[in-house]
Amino acid sequence: MSLMHIFLLAVVVLMIFLLGGVSLPFCFAASLAFLVYVADVAVGSLFLYSFNQMISMTLLAVPMFLIAGTLVSDSGIAERLLDVANIFVGKIKGSIGVICVVTCGFIGAISGSAFTGIAAIGPVMIPRMEKEGYERGFATALVSSASVLGMLIPPSSATILYGWATGASILAGFVSTVVPGILVIITFSLINIYYARKHHNPQLVYETAEKSDEAGNKTESLSKKKIIIRALPALSMPVIILGGIYGGIFTPSEAASVAAFVALVIGIFFYKTLTPKPLLKVFKDSANSIGGIFTMIFFCYMLSQALVILRIPQQLVQVFMSITDNKYIMLIIVNLFLLCVGMIASDTVGIVLCAPLLLPIVQSYGIDPIHFCAIMIVNLAAGGLTPPYASVMYFGMKVGNCKFSEVLKPTMQLLFIGYLPVMILTTYIEPISMFLPRLLGLV
Repeated sequence: MSLMHIFLLAVVVLMIFLLGGVSLPFCFAASLAFLVYVADVAVGSLFLYSFNQMISMTLLAVPMFLIAGTLVSDSGIAERLLDVANIFVGKIKGSIGVICVVTCGFIGAISGSAFTGIAAIGPVMIPRMEKEGYERGFATALVSSASVLGMLIPPSSATILYGWATGASILAGFVSTVVPGILVIITFSLINIYYARKHHNPQLVYETAEKSDEAGNKTESLSKKKIIIRALPALSMPVIILGGIYGGIFTPSEAASVAAFVALVIGIFFYKTLTPKPLLKVFKDSANSIGGIFTMIFFCYMLSQALVILRIPQQLVQVFMSITDNKYIMLIIVNLFLLCVGMIASDTVGIVLCAPLLLPIVQSYGIDPIHFCAIMIVNLAAGGLTPPYASVMYFGMKVGNCKFSEVLKPTMQLLFIGYLPVMILTTYIEPISMFLPRLLGLV
């Protein structure tokens, strides 16, 4: 049996366990066990290599971003960002949906996670959008879809993992997804405005700055100046994080710790929402998630290294070159492959497992590693919305209290009309992802 056949069988084993609903770490452990048994790979060296990778300072960013995202969700930061977004787009028909999308972009610049946007924005905005005439399914789909901006707007934990797995510049990777992220904000906002006009909704304005008593009388009205002043601690987060990274004050990995610390300070001392009991729950939930993620990454990296030992990446390059020497046809194949990976596994799995395998292939066709970083992240971000995995969509359904049938159609509309064109542009028009890194001298 050839090594390529063994590799394909290992992939089949992985797919069977994934589709069978087995916990992710055990899925990779099963595929690894198959490779070790059939190809006689030395498991001791894999353990040592994976352990050395796991103690990397770069990887420390993952749990810290997770903690930062949880703190942002529970600290009141999201509500202040919503109020500020309303000042700038509140007069647009369908503005409440635009505010959702823009605020998810703000939160993406803080948390580096897709789930944070849903947890922070969903409970506030979905009921409000329904009250203003949106179907609950569309409102939930819009919040869920816009939350993938957490992977595109820097800093992103997905980009840090890509840099860790491939050795590419993390700073350049951060910047490479900025333009695709802005394009997604624009396309989702336009789709939302079209939806509002089509359903003849009145002008929809988010009004959290105004509160009413039980008789409906307004009891508080804040001026734009007061809204901005109240939101300054929340607005300081992306400024501190991005300014610190690009100003050379701290590294991208350290930025995750800074984000968690700043969110903690804001929640305790400014908005006074993080009391001891909520804080205990934040750290307990984060610890559970971190344990599962790091166990998965450990086995995933062992599997990836086993494939490298067996020279699978080099053989895949030869297979691709034998299929086509056309870069654009190859990119179609890679896009389809990444979409399939995203449909059955998380972005973390996709990056750690696939980046070391695919990067030699795309480089052989003359594609820059930073351009491929943008391609990979934009593709895998869509996986959170595409069944059967669709973890972002399922989480949105839970927060929005919606059925699968209510959310699926509007999510697919946003995905195919708003997101797919951005994915195609990012893949085939290199300056979309490479203009800013080159402008800033990062590549």
